[in-house]
Amino acid sequence: MLDKLQEIEARHEEINGLLSKPEIIRNRNEFLLLAREHAELDDLVKTYQQYKKLSRQLEEAHQITLEGDEELRELALEEVRALKKHIAAIEDQLKRLLLHSDPNDRRNIFLEVRAGTGGEEAALFAMDIFRMYTRYAERNKWRVEVMSEHASPVGGYKEIIALIEGEGAFSRLKYESGVHRVQRVPLTESQGRIHTSAVTVAILPEAEEIEVNTDPKDLKIDVYRSSGPGGQSVNTTDSAVRITHVPSGIVVTCQDEKSQHKNKNKAMRVLRARLLDRLQEDQTERISKTRKYQVGSGDRSERIRTYNFPQGRITDHRIGLTLYRLEQVLEGDMDEIIDALASHFESESLLADATHEGSPTERER
Repeated sequence: MLDKLQEIEARHEEINGLLSKPEIIRNRNEFLLLAREHAELDDLVKTYQQYKKLSRQLEEAHQITLEGDEELRELALEEVRALKKHIAAIEDQLKRLLLHSDPNDRRNIFLEVRAGTGGEEAALFAMDIFRMYTRYAERNKWRVEVMSEHASPVGGYKEIIALIEGEGAFSRLKYESGVHRVQRVPLTESQGRIHTSAVTVAILPEAEEIEVNTDPKDLKIDVYRSSGPGGQSVNTTDSAVRITHVPSGIVVTCQDEKSQHKNKNKAMRVLRARLLDRLQEDQTERISKTRKYQVGSGDRSERIRTYNFPQGRITDHRIGLTLYRLEQVLEGDMDEIIDALASHFESESLLADATHEGSPTERER
């Protein structure tokens, strides 16, 4: 941990120097990236510097216990005990800051909800899930903007993508990616049988234009006429936009605005988020292969939660948490689940880091 903190402190000092250079100041994009990185490291570096100061004081006090007169040694021993307690608390704080130093945590997010198995019932549940996150955003005073939606003919969504803007949006919702399963009696079920359906949720950190290089040569942009549920035309101009990023095969469509320009801008923001997510997934995979573990992967093929309507029960399968207040959760009262997930994955990360630091392979490396 100390080696990592020394590297972070050195990087913080390096950025300090870079931010004062005229050529960096003139390059707005580079300056903004460096300034944000500096701000993200600031709390961690200040805490580490406090840790080093206390460690020096402990060393000095310990020396006095060996060399001073009896009265002075007694005072020094009291100081040693107090400093050790303070340093232990700072060490815990440093571990948590290192865990929470994910640069994505302060970002806005793109929320993507898609109907999975279950036909129209899945589309209706996708609407319920999207409403749940919208209500949670309202509780946190975050702004929600729908970027793209594909409605189902009988109601609900085949797919809906929204931008959620607000401090800490990613840090709170990053563990929501995965398969959400519902068990309930559909409105169309005449015999009262319980059906099981599912939707997939993806949480993507918003990427800035300066972070993801999208060469125009790599983009295939098509325009077409927007259409609504059932195929009916919703306007008479070619305002809908489909953007294909040829190297990755990622396709994004947007038709919600009447302006082709606005639809293109929205589609580009979603595309940049998906490209950033792809880059980070590749990096996470490389790290997990090296370190032999992976915590909080957000695998979107993993069934993470079940919403059981007949019993009013919601269960998160990753942490074994079951609550009997489904209605309140669907109204956006999600903090108990989100806090439990954050605590669980934080503990897993601490345990994994401790195991990793002590592994023979890592020591040899």
